[in-house]
Parts: sequence; C-alpha cells; structure tokens
Amino acid sequence: MGLLSKKDAKLITDPLADNNPITIQVLGICSALAITAELKASLVMGIAVLFVLSIGNVVISLMRNIIPSKIRIIVQLIVVAALVIIVDQVLKAFAFELSKTLSVFIGLIITNCIIMGRFEAFALANKPWRSFLDGIGNALGYALILVIVGFFRELLGSGTLFGFPVLGDPIEKTGVYAIGYENNGFMLMPPMALIIVGLIIWVQRSRNKTLIED
Repeated sequence: MGLLSKKDAKLITDPLADNNPITIQVLGICSALAITAELKASLVMGIAVLFVLSIGNVVISLMRNIIPSKIRIIVQLIVVAALVIIVDQVLKAFAFELSKTLSVFIGLIITNCIIMGRFEAFALANKPWRSFLDGIGNALGYALILVIVGFFRELLGSGTLFGFPVLGDPIEKTGVYAIGYENNGFMLMPPMALIIVGLIIWVQRSRNKTLIED
C-alpha cells in the first residue's frame, strides 16, 4: 500500500480536474480575473491559498468538536484572518514589490469562497489528516487554474514569463517580433482571464461528458 489510500488520494487529485474549485465549483473567480496578468503573482497567490487552506483546514478540524455551532463562522473567519496576516507579513518582508502588486487581493483570501466552503463542507466533519489533504487538493486545483491563466496572459500580453522576455525584444524587433508579431494588450485586461477560464471549462467538459449533466 502506498502512503495514501485510494480514497485519500482522490482528495488531492479530484480538485485538479473534474472537481476543480474554479472551473467546476465556480469559486474564487475574482482573484482568477484580477491577479493573473502576471505569472509570478498567480503563482504566489496559489502558494498563499495553499498555506491558508491546508493549515486552516487542520485547525478547524482539530477544533470541530468544541466550536459552538452558532459562532462557527466567526471562528472560521478568525482562523483564516490570522493565517492571511502571516502570509501578508511574510510577503512584505521578503517580496515587498510583489506584495504591493497583490495588495488587497491577499486580504480578500479571508473571504475566498473556496476556503470558507472547505471549512464548512469538509473540515468540520473530518479528521485533521483528511482535512489537510482536502486543503492541499483544493488549493492546488485553484493554483493550477491561476498558473495556466497567468501563463497565457503574460506570455501573449507582455511577451514575458516571470518578467523575463521569452519572445524577443519588441523594441529591437528580435525574435518573433522580427516577423511582425505584436503583444496583445487585451490579454492583460480582466475580461480575457474570463475567456481563458471559459476555454478551460470547455476543454474539461469536452473531455469528461459527465460534467455536462452536472
């Protein structure tokens, strides 16, 4: 037997595709539209949600039997807010410019529907280990979509990846710019993120016909 049982492994693999929190559950759309113009910002936001959701799920699971039902939402908000503050302070200490780029969106992790949804739907009803795996899976599913969207938006909109030019120099007209290629500024606008997410949904549903009925 491997490290994870088949049932536990599905907690990680399902959110990566057929139960993705963004493309299937339609949660966390705001950040997918707002911060994916740069691949670096997309990746860092994904890592931030990975930390907050995985640790938060464990904390809520550990406390599930002592949290009064009437104040469970308040407790959940306190837990996620504390974790978001840690993320925010780490970014300001080690990646200040990036923290300014993400700015308010890091704070909005507190109200991210994916996180609150997993607290309510899973962590309150399961033990810490399975809650941790659920948090990892859903955060990775969220991050995967952000990275895919960020990749295409930055590449086609700016000609760069992680800020480094990969298509050539648009000023000196080298690389693909030598044959007349121009960066598509529309890729940097939020509507294009929605279009890319829509294309990902179309690919998913074309691959798995059962999703069309859901």
